[in-house]
Parts: sequence; C-alpha cells; structure tokens
Amino acid sequence: MKKQLLAFCWMLLLSVSAYAQVEITGQVKSSEGSEAFPGVSILEKGTSNGTVTDLEGRYTLTVSSENATLIFSFVGYETQEISLQGRQNVDVILDPDIQSLSEVVVIGYGEVDRNDVTGAVATLGDRDFNPGVTTSPQDLLTGKMAGVNVTSNNGAPGAGSTIRIRGGSSLGGAINDPLIVIDGFPIDDGDVSGLSNPLNTLNPNDIESFTVLKDASAAAIYGSRASNGVILITTKKGTSDKLSFNLNSQLSFSTPMEYVDVMNGDEYRALINELNDSGFSGINDAAIAKMGNENTDWQKEIFQSVVSQNYNLSVNGKAAGIPFRASYGFTDQNGILKTTETSRHTLSLNLTPNFFKDHLKVNVNTKGTFAHTNFGDPGAVGAAVNFDPTQPVYNGNERYGGYFAYTTSTLPDGSVDPEGPANTFISNPVALLDLRENVADVNRFIGNVQLDYKLHFFPDIRANLNVGIDKTNTDGVDNALPGSTWTYRNYTGGNGRLLDYTNSSDSELLEFYLNYNKSFNQHSLDVVAGYSWQHWQRETSRFDRNTDGDQVLEDATYIDENYLISFYGRMIYSFNERYVLTATLRNDGSSRFLGDNQWGLFPSLAFAWNLHNEDFISTTSNISNLKLRLGYGVTGQQGLSPTLDDPYYPALAKYRRSILGASVQFGDQFFNTLRPSAYDANLKWEETVTYNIGLDFGFWNDRFSGSLELYHRETKDLLNRIPIADGSNFSNFLITNVGSMEIKGVELSLTGRLVTKANFTWSAGANFTYNDRMITRLNKTEDPSDPGVMTGDIGGGVGNTIQIHTVGHAPNSFYTFEQVYDSNGNPIEGEYVDRVGDGGQVVSNNFNKYHNHNPNPDFLIGVNSRLNYNAWDFSFSGRLSLGNHVYNNGLAANTLGGLYATSANGYFTNIRKEAAEIGFTVPQYWSDLYIENASFFKMDNISLGYSLDNLLKSKVKARFSFTVQNAFFISDYRGIDPEVNNGIDNNLYPRPRTYLLGLNFNF
Repeated sequence: MKKQLLAFCWMLLLSVSAYAQVEITGQVKSSEGSEAFPGVSILEKGTSNGTVTDLEGRYTLTVSSENATLIFSFVGYETQEISLQGRQNVDVILDPDIQSLSEVVVIGYGEVDRNDVTGAVATLGDRDFNPGVTTSPQDLLTGKMAGVNVTSNNGAPGAGSTIRIRGGSSLGGAINDPLIVIDGFPIDDGDVSGLSNPLNTLNPNDIESFTVLKDASAAAIYGSRASNGVILITTKKGTSDKLSFNLNSQLSFSTPMEYVDVMNGDEYRALINELNDSGFSGINDAAIAKMGNENTDWQKEIFQSVVSQNYNLSVNGKAAGIPFRASYGFTDQNGILKTTETSRHTLSLNLTPNFFKDHLKVNVNTKGTFAHTNFGDPGAVGAAVNFDPTQPVYNGNERYGGYFAYTTSTLPDGSVDPEGPANTFISNPVALLDLRENVADVNRFIGNVQLDYKLHFFPDIRANLNVGIDKTNTDGVDNALPGSTWTYRNYTGGNGRLLDYTNSSDSELLEFYLNYNKSFNQHSLDVVAGYSWQHWQRETSRFDRNTDGDQVLEDATYIDENYLISFYGRMIYSFNERYVLTATLRNDGSSRFLGDNQWGLFPSLAFAWNLHNEDFISTTSNISNLKLRLGYGVTGQQGLSPTLDDPYYPALAKYRRSILGASVQFGDQFFNTLRPSAYDANLKWEETVTYNIGLDFGFWNDRFSGSLELYHRETKDLLNRIPIADGSNFSNFLITNVGSMEIKGVELSLTGRLVTKANFTWSAGANFTYNDRMITRLNKTEDPSDPGVMTGDIGGGVGNTIQIHTVGHAPNSFYTFEQVYDSNGNPIEGEYVDRVGDGGQVVSNNFNKYHNHNPNPDFLIGVNSRLNYNAWDFSFSGRLSLGNHVYNNGLAANTLGGLYATSANGYFTNIRKEAAEIGFTVPQYWSDLYIENASFFKMDNISLGYSLDNLLKSKVKARFSFTVQNAFFISDYRGIDPEVNNGIDNNLYPRPRTYLLGLNFNF
C-alpha cells in the first residue's frame, strides 16, 4: 500500500512538473524595416533561465510557468518585459532606444549625435577603462584607441605619462602633447612644479569618459593648440533622484620586475684580479687595497616591495531639488625605490540644476587636490648599478651619517682634509636616498561654471557662458645633508645643500558662444559662434645655498604671463539623415608673438555620408552601420617647451638678471648684471594641414563594428631650436620657425560582441596604428652637406647627443657609427665602417655617421577583451609595439675602461656583465652596437571580478576584484624594460608589477 501511494505521488509530481514547464517560441524583429534580429537576449524574469535569438531572430525557451514574464533586451534598443498569459508563441518587435542610438558625443563647444560626427573622433567610457588605475588618468587610455599612444614616463609613484596622438606633429618634446580639456576648461599647458604629472590632480574615479579629437576637422575648433590632437575629459555628474553611495577601495602590492645584471662582489674581485694579473695598465694598487669583502647588491638595497592603498567615496542624488555628485578620494602610493611616495587627497563637487522649466541649465564643476610627493633621489638608480659591490652599506663613519663613503685627503680646491669626500662622481646609493629630502606639497583647484540658456522667445537659440579658474600652489624643498653626495660638494664646499622653491600658477577662462539648432523637413542645422579669452600667470621663486648659508647659488623670483584670445564658429548641416557637412573656423591671437604674427586663422571642412540609411544599403540586413567621412583642416601650435630658457616671451627683446656669481663689484657690494636674451621678432605658430578619410562600419546590429582611418598631415613653420653663429643673437641657439614635416598613417579599430547569451557575454577589441613621420625641410636655406640638428642628450661626457633631425628622415633618428666586427662576430673597439671614403676605419666626424632607426614604433596594436559569466567577469588589455628602437645608454657608458679611470682616483665602479663580455676599454657612445630593436608585447592589465547584487535585501551591490598591472612583457631588448619614452635608456626608475585587491560597494 505504501509503495503504491509513493508511486502515485511521483506520478502526480511529474505530471504537475510537465504541466508547469512550457516551451515558448517566437521571432524578434527590429522596428526599423522589420529586420530579423539576431543576438537578442531573452531571460525568464526572476531566474537565470534564458537564451538568445539565432541569425533569423528566432528563439525557443522552456519556462517554468505559462504565466512567466520574458525580458527581451539588446544594446541600443528599448528593453521589453512581456507576460506570457498562457501564450506559447510570442513575436516581438524591438524599438530603438532613441537616447542610446542618438548617442551624444562630446565635441568642442557642444555635443552632437554620433550620426552627425564627421571627424576622426574616438570615445571611451568608464566601463572600457583599464581596471586598477589609481593615480594617472592617462593610463586609463593605454592601448585602448588606435592612434593614441600612452607611455608612462617611469615607475615612480604618481609618474606622468607621455601621450602622442598620431605621433605628434612637432619636433620638440612637450610641445607634442595634446590639448586637454576638463569639463570645458582647457587646462594649463605647462608643467606643475612639484608634481611629476599635472593630471594627477584629477582622480580617475571621477572620470566618466574621454573623447579624443584626432584629425584637424574635429580639432580645428581649438585652433592654435590643436595640432597634436585634443582630449576632452568629462567627469561624472549627479543623475539620480534617489540618494546613492559608492565606495571603492583598493589595496595594492608592488614589486620590482627585473634588475640590471651586474657583478656581485665575488665576481667583481675576480675580474679586477684577472685584469691586474693580465698586465692591463691602469689598475691602481691603492684602489685594489680599498676593495672590500662584501657582496652588496645595491639594487636590492634601494628597491623594495611596497603596499599602497586607494579609497574613493562618492554620493549621488538631489539636495533641495538640485542634482549633485560629490566625491572624496585618498591615495597613498609608495614607490619601489625607497623613500619615494606620493599621497593625494581629492575633492570633487558637481551641481547640475535646471531653472525656468529647463530653459536655463547650470553646470558647476569643482575639483580640489592636495598632493604630497617625495621624489627621493632618482640618481640612486644609476648609482646602484655602478657602485662598488665589494663595499658595505654602512661603515660607522659619523661624518657621513654612518654610511660608507670614499674619502680623500686632497680636495679639488687643493686644500687638505683627511676625511674629505672623494671626487667619485657616484655615491653610496642608500646614502643618496636617506640623506636627501626632496619633497613638495601641491594644492590645485579647478573650477568652472557653465550657464546654458535656451531663449524663451527663440528656443532654437542657446546662449552658453563658461567662466573658470585653474589655480595651483607649490611649496617644495630639495635638501641634501653635508657629505651626502659629490654633486653638491663642488659648489657648496662639502657643506650640503638647502633649496627652497615655490610656484603659483593661475589660469583664468572666459568663453561665450551662441548655438542655433533647428530641424525642418529633412534638414538639420547646428551653428555655433563664440569668443574665448584665457590668461595664464606663473610666479616661481628659488633659494639655493649650502647648509651653512655662506654660499648662495641662486636667489631669484620669476613672473611670467601670456594671453590667448579667440573667435570661433562651426556649422553642422545634415540632410535626410544621410549627408552631413561640418565647417569650422577659429581666429586665435597669442601674446607670445608680435605684430601680424599674433593672429592665426584655422579653418576645417568635413563631410560624412551615412550609407546605411540609403535604400540600397538599408535593405541589406547584415549592415547596421556604414559611414564614409572626408576631412580637411588646419590646426596650430603656439606652445613652447617649458624646458627652454624662455617659453613665454620668445619674440620679445628682453634682458634677464644674471645668475649669482656673474656680478660686478662696486666697493664692498656685488651687483647682478643684466644680459640680453636671444629672440626672434618674426616668430609665429606652427601650422599643420591634415587630410583624413574614414570609414565607420557595423554588421549584424553592430555585433561587429569598427572604423578605418587614412590620414596625411604636413606641418610647416616648425618651432625648432637651431644653432646660430656665435655673437649673432646673444646665444648659440635660437627658437625660430624653420622646416616642415610630413606624417602619413593608417588606423583600424575593431570591436566584436562574440557571445551574447543571457548569462554569458564575451566582447573583444583590437586597434592597429601605422604612423610614418619624415622631416621634409629643416633649414631656412637648403644645404645638402648639413647633416641636421643634433638632439637627444645622453649620459657620458658633456654635451653628447645620439639623435638628429635630418631632412628625409624621421625626427629623433639615431645617428651612429656602423660597428665593425671580427670573424667571430665580436665588435672591434673603435673601428667603424668608413662611410666618407677617407681610407680610415677610425673616423670620428659626424659625416661618418648614419641614420639608424628611431624611437617610434612602426606599428602599434592594442588588444582587449572582457568576459561576463553569471556573477564573474574577466578582462585584459595589452599592446604590441613593433619597430621601436632604444639606445642602451647604460650599457654604452659602462666599459672596462671605466674601471681603469676610477681606479686612478682610488676607487672602483661596478660593471655590467654584458659590458665585460663586450670588453671595450673606452666608451663607444656612438656605436650602433647599442641601438637595439625594442619591439615588445606588454600585458598592461589582467582583472578578475565577482559581483553580488543581493546583499542586505538587495539594497547593497558589491564587486570584488583582483587586478595585475604590468603583468608581463615579451621582448629581445637587453635592458630591463623596452618601453622607453624618448628612446634613450639611461637608468630610468623601473616600472613595477602591481597586484591589486579591490572592493566596490554601491548602496
């Protein structure tokens, strides 16, 4: 009886289950042309049960109840929830999400629908950023955009990054930087004293999106500052009526990746004894007697593994009816080089109220930062590679703080000091760090208010007023205790150094424009006309003396300022959602120049054809987007590198006060002289003319999309620092307009949504960049015998360079001798191929050198991918750089001859194992042996996350993550890192590998 009852219950349960499970079929189409819609996600509400439509838009899904509710969703279309109510066949038509499909793209002085974009414009939202970035906003972009190359300058905490958009159109270093505009405010175009990266005052957690204007047709609205592209940064705003909070915290662990391969103490002692026994002259017995018995790894003494932390709390909502977003961030980042660290506090407040029934929109943006940075002594990196490994870190010498130091009895001035510091040119690396105080405090405030008023009596016209200020104050010291390093001994008599410096920088902005936007029938017109005024003022003071105060090297205050006044206009005309024409014109006036050269006119013209809206394309169901773009424009460059003597008044005749020591004595008083500075009264802007052809495409409802760009740029009137005849203009060098440069390039961006299942999505992206730069003119007069302008300072000797600007070659090409090798493939010291035909192999003049590659890659390829499976997510981002070359300066300056030279002074320096194998006795700085192919693949970020959406009754959402930055790289380069910004590797602060644990709460 029990068995029969149990069997009956099972049969009843199965029948109920069979009755409850219902198979639903149907087809999903788009309301645009009733096209079949593949890849649509279909989910049974309240469950993880789901599927996606096939290529014909059809689906089959078994649900738990005939009254279940299905959710139909696809990116760019409105989500629909449909209750079955007993139906077993449900066909659905999805309507475009107008707000999504008419995606607004931020451009200069306004916004446009993506459909109306005619230039080379790339956008990146916060979901696409590289994960784990805590300090440098630029690093969020690394490897993400075709034509945008971001290279961190070094591994120091808070280090800056160099951004090059399409390679840069200028010859100088800093003047190749793009213009950066934050919430409509163009930020100061100079460095911030006491801060290695000016953008570090902006918290990456506050950034909503980047928009990069790459070609002239898109960037010409910024005129004289747009030759190297424009980056528009938009920060997050308040969007919700309900108060919400976000807490983001990260704990990171950073460790050195590699060390330079130098000899340890035992290997070094063996080498010195071998050289001495072999009869090599120059090995000083006194130096041998001073060799220690230690095996000190100086690199491990100065580098460390460190823990850092980062927190950000933001609140979003409305207060008194005003939408707002406020955030506070704290970053404490420690460097792998001991004593280096940076800490930063950031505050951000955005208000976006509307008045008069949304006719007046107000956007208030404020950002405040306090940053404290300890720069340490960067020279300790090179000292650790070169210092004697047989010596101890400490030897109890009280005069030198207990640190080991080489001493001498006779000082350079001839005086006798039994414990005087020896002229070693390098010092104990640990002492360099511990006995130097090199810190700075920086306060920065960036704020602007935008008032956008839609006229009541003429609502098609908007008036926009933007006023703002960017104010920075710096207080810093760079002190070295007595005897800490030879660098400060020669001019302070061994008494150390005290240096105080301050800097204040103010930038004021006033902009006003009118915007007319009207659609009628099949026509659409968007016109902007405006005025811009910006003023910069910088004040710097320096007080440099020895610790006794009886010798002052510098005591000076400098004040500089400049103005930029502009008139600009833009018209965007669209017909029938197919054809778009954009024209811009900007007239800039700069105080850097004089007379007629003060004003420059920068036009652009662009056309776009939305082919996907044509009947012969729209009937093709596989093509969802196809746009052809043509662009032409002229942009300028009026900035000068802040490293130059005078970046603010280069066209003015002026006098400067001489440095202390260059004075005239009258009685018992000394008076500074005034000296004239070199100038060019005819100086004017650079001009870059750009032609761009672009094709945007998308297939299968943009499951696969991308863009292809071809461009040609020519810059004329290059701002260049050239040598001039002695005595002709108060200097040996002059900043002037001379020469031209041509740039050709190809860019390809690809994005694919490879899998779009309900509980599993996988997207991948790649970008490809080819860029070829060549100087086409360099001098005011053609001289075929002139090799060009030398550049690229290197370590070793005084005034030595390794790069050159030459007509017919890329800027900063390496200029070297061609090394001669013996029959076994070993380099022969001092012997080079005779290129000038004078019959000699040892030729030292520049005409025997040849152009040997350049630092810029021929090809850049970025790859990224993201997977989501249920609550898990995984992403990575990497880069492939091909054809970039690096001058291994550290290896070139490290020879056996260095042992002899330092031995003569009574001490030894270390040597790299590879330098010992090469065996050169005299540095061969210009041998092409040291120009190396540094092509690499680098995995920048790998991240794994897990999300919880139902904490505390679904009131709290959380995400846990683990990220590895600088995960690994593959390269044949012999240095410790192939990514060298300027192509000259001279013991830079190495980049660490960083592991981050993240925890994010939304509530």
